[in-house]
Amino acid sequence: MLPIERPQKIVCVGLNYRDHAEEGGRDLPERPLLFAKWPNTLIGPGDPIVIPPISTKVDYEAELGVVIGSRVSRVSVENALEAVGGYVCANDVSARDLQFADGQWVRGKSPDTFCPVGPRLVPASEIGDPQTLGIRAILNGEVMQDSTTANMIFSVAEVISFVSQTVTLEPGDLILTGTPAGVGIFRDPPVLLGDGDEITIEIDRIGALTNPVRAAA
Repeated sequence: MLPIERPQKIVCVGLNYRDHAEEGGRDLPERPLLFAKWPNTLIGPGDPIVIPPISTKVDYEAELGVVIGSRVSRVSVENALEAVGGYVCANDVSARDLQFADGQWVRGKSPDTFCPVGPRLVPASEIGDPQTLGIRAILNGEVMQDSTTANMIFSVAEVISFVSQTVTLEPGDLILTGTPAGVGIFRDPPVLLGDGDEITIEIDRIGALTNPVRAAA
């Protein structure tokens, strides 16, 4: 079961951890690099991530999900966190072959089931500073990503403020704030998701989001 209402918008930030940008050989961004996922991607804890026949390179990305709690437009960085309703664990599942072939990321990020969120929506008041959270991805019991939200290039407040300068954020909108180093595609050899795998995203004080992986019938 989804722990959130289906959002009007899913706004994502690419290359928002220094070590992740470096592992992919990319320059550090000068401003948040935004892309979108569509609501068809959303699934909850325990729901299967389904690998579509069109892709053979499906990857995991542990991310802190931010759920907007109040309508906000052109908010300052100093006031941005007041708009946060709560936080969830999120997995920005990515079809790397589609993502890299297109030159932009929406198709590779938006196959059905490619945005697990959970295990629950934790109110912002229970989290306090979102830049102090350990974040991990665990594939079949092996830790693949192990970092902290303190390593974000642009903080949660900076991301919300930046997005709101051009896009009015509405209650229920979801922002995925980027992933740290350790994704599968940049490992040697690559470690990608396959039928029968189990992937868990853990974030301190939020919980653990676990999903099985299945190949499409």
